[in-house]
Amino acid sequence: MDLLARLPGKTLTLRGWGFIAAGVLALIFAESLGRRDLLHLGIFLVVLPLLSVAIVRLMRPRLNVERRFAPPTVFTGVTARVHLRITAKGTGPGTSLLTEGLPTTFGQAPSYAYSGGTARNPQSSSYEYRIRSASRGMFPVGPLSAEFTDPFGLGRARHTVGTVDHLIVAPSPLDLPVSTLSGTRGLEGNATTRRQANPSNDDVMTREYRSGDPMRRVHWAATARHGELMVRQEESVSTPQATIILDRRESSHTNGYPLPMSMNAGSVRSSESFEWCVTTAVSVVHQFIEQGHTVRFLDQHASPALRSSASAHNKDQEEFTGPAGFHDVAEGLAALELVSPSGSTTSRSSTTSRRRSQRGSAIQASGSAAYGELFMDKLAGQSMRGPLMALLGGISIEEAQRMALSASYGSHSFAMLVTDRPRSAHEVLNILRRSGWHAIAISPQTSIAAAWAFFDDSVSSGASRTTAPAASI
Repeated sequence: MDLLARLPGKTLTLRGWGFIAAGVLALIFAESLGRRDLLHLGIFLVVLPLLSVAIVRLMRPRLNVERRFAPPTVFTGVTARVHLRITAKGTGPGTSLLTEGLPTTFGQAPSYAYSGGTARNPQSSSYEYRIRSASRGMFPVGPLSAEFTDPFGLGRARHTVGTVDHLIVAPSPLDLPVSTLSGTRGLEGNATTRRQANPSNDDVMTREYRSGDPMRRVHWAATARHGELMVRQEESVSTPQATIILDRRESSHTNGYPLPMSMNAGSVRSSESFEWCVTTAVSVVHQFIEQGHTVRFLDQHASPALRSSASAHNKDQEEFTGPAGFHDVAEGLAALELVSPSGSTTSRSSTTSRRRSQRGSAIQASGSAAYGELFMDKLAGQSMRGPLMALLGGISIEEAQRMALSASYGSHSFAMLVTDRPRSAHEVLNILRRSGWHAIAISPQTSIAAAWAFFDDSVSSGASRTTAPAASI
């Protein structure tokens, strides 16, 4: 048995090697003893394993593999259940050992024994296992690696069956401290404004009295003028809006140094500071949407921030409302990557021709520099609708000067500069603060809750702090 265990087993099982050994021994005795029956037996024992190998290699079973994730999109740190349903679509070899294809981040891949049944009675089997990821991304799950054996258990062959499905792992939102950053709010999660929600020539200050109107709202001057009871027009109630800017440039999140060759477990091109910004973005979006805001999510060119994300449900969507809107943001952030200076999210090993084509399309799509005229025009269209928050990496003085002009487009404007050297951003912070931004520079090791609380304190005090925030957080 020790000798059989050392034999290669990619094509023959131990039983198959035993048959061949017995066959060779029978042939030797047939030659020495001159026995025809041993000759026939030896040939049979040698040929049968070889025939079994041919069967499992040529008669590949047809398997229908259905894979389903529950839930379809899972958050980091949350366990997802994977349901497998395997059905044979015809006759074939006997049993098989199925091994799921999983990234190494999920640990050892599960294996299952499966028997295909017969053509009249195909066997359908269901399996379930659980996986969990600590990092965001789109993780390839599958295909199945199937090791088939013949009905006699003599030969084996390995085939790939099924397709690859992707498990979307979205970043989990963090609980942020209760804040006053969202401004005045009503009981229904709405903000009141003296501006009509849909102003037109028909908007007036008063209207006729209706049954149930409180007498305290009667406008007596208009009543005397019209000869009937008139009441003051209600203040319009509109949904408040928050705008979040996420800088996705590789140059802003690597301090000029190239990214390491290893990406995160979800094959997402990222960096430590960008991961901090992504987690902050999903946390801030979650809080604003819970408070009844409509959230606009844009990038450094004021384009939809999730446009280039492989996991985004609607790549051109930039406004998100309600629980469904938050789910869309979280799902889009799962595979959001840094963009290189050419606008590409591909690896550095791409061919030269592909780089040139992507560079040309990126330049045409952007149309201007980051935080340039197109950026300003986009923000100006929704000026003073609510808070404006920018999640940045390390930006230059020129970029800070361009961005400083947009501070007036938010009811409050906040900027987080996430960099490995926060103290070197002192001049950039001064430019932003002089223009009205509440700005801080922090490292990726800073607590997101602490950074959020800093902004709350600065708004409550009525002005930005002048001390170095990196030292205080």
